[in-house]
Amino acid sequence: MNILHMKYVVSIADHGSINQAAEELHVAQPNLSRVVREMEADLGIQFFRRSSKGMTLTPDGEAFVGQARKILEQVDEMESLYKEKKPGKQRFSISVPRVSYISDAFSAFSRTLGTDEFELFYHETNALQAVKNILEVGYNLGIIRYAANYDKYFKQMLQEKGLSSELVVEFKYVLVMHEDCRLASMDSIHFSDLSRFIQIAHADPYVPSLPLSAVKSEELPQLPRRIFVFERGSQLDLLSENPETFMWVSPLPERLLRRLHLVERECVDNHRVYRDMLIHRQDYQLTELDKRFITELTRSKRTFVTKK
Repeated sequence: MNILHMKYVVSIADHGSINQAAEELHVAQPNLSRVVREMEADLGIQFFRRSSKGMTLTPDGEAFVGQARKILEQVDEMESLYKEKKPGKQRFSISVPRVSYISDAFSAFSRTLGTDEFELFYHETNALQAVKNILEVGYNLGIIRYAANYDKYFKQMLQEKGLSSELVVEFKYVLVMHEDCRLASMDSIHFSDLSRFIQIAHADPYVPSLPLSAVKSEELPQLPRRIFVFERGSQLDLLSENPETFMWVSPLPERLLRRLHLVERECVDNHRVYRDMLIHRQDYQLTELDKRFITELTRSKRTFVTKK
């Protein structure tokens, strides 16, 4: 016996007719009759007396229907409490590179959420882990960064894994350093000038289908003094506290540069183009939260990246 079968008996009692109950419940009359017979056999009672005037409840049937109505009312109250009065909790999840314009977009996005319940997951990581987060962990979105000359390798990998990709922005890296760094005062900066300073790096040399040695040979110049830092906040702390350091970055928000006393400079020898790509499963439908974040992402990249 289950809740649905209780509804069957109550409906027959209300209509006094198994045929009318079957029409209301959209159940075939023979199936409804079979369920009633099985319930009567299981419980050892008879629900109805059958006559030319229809079906009337027996004393046992009246007691059963009275209890069934109470249970069904409680079920309706539970459904009303959890389905009608409470909206479902919204969920947003994305894996991104350690990038300030994306972080700016996420902060602006968080201010649009209102009072509804939600859970947001924002993971700064490398391209390989961003893909794994979608395929294995359950993240919905990702943004991956790679050099434009590796586009075919990444597009092939994403296609094989059932992932869609869309260009967010294309750019060249700039140098960022403390305003007191000697690099900041140079009229022009060349690769050769960088060897006298400490590079803050978070190398992500992964390219699908290519050996690591081949990828490293095409990276920006590797310097004798490098500090590998894999958390964006600590990278910015180092830049603001140590005038001997610099870092390759996509353009930063102006307010962040001012607050940390940093400056951006171009390197005249750097011509390499990079791409940030939004990725998700090919069968995934963007939610309203996803669309809202993408709106802020578009605003942020136009403000801080493409305008430069």
